[in-house]
Amino acid sequence: MNVQFKKGVLELCVLSLLYKKDRYGYELVQKISNQIAISEGSVYPLLRRLTKEGYFTTYLKESTEGPSRKYYQLTLQGRERLDHLLQEWQEFTSGVNQLIKEGVGQ
Repeated sequence: MNVQFKKGVLELCVLSLLYKKDRYGYELVQKISNQIAISEGSVYPLLRRLTKEGYFTTYLKESTEGPSRKYYQLTLQGRERLDHLLQEWQEFTSGVNQLIKEGVGQ
């Protein structure tokens, strides 16, 4: 998949995965990479930026499998950002799909 496509949707994917439950960084990487080929190094800078922008809060939680894990929790501001991105995504994909349909007739 095109690198620019991935960069554009990565924020939407991360916010979406945190909507219903808090997750730790590696869990987010695994969930996303199961569907989209990404590198671990592309997610952590995004998590830091979105935390700094107020879309997440973080907390540490003990793990039975090693050191404590940093969990990310969506804030109200993060939920509002997700709503905005979902609306943009719907408009964007609808427009692209219409152009594809018009162009190749599917």
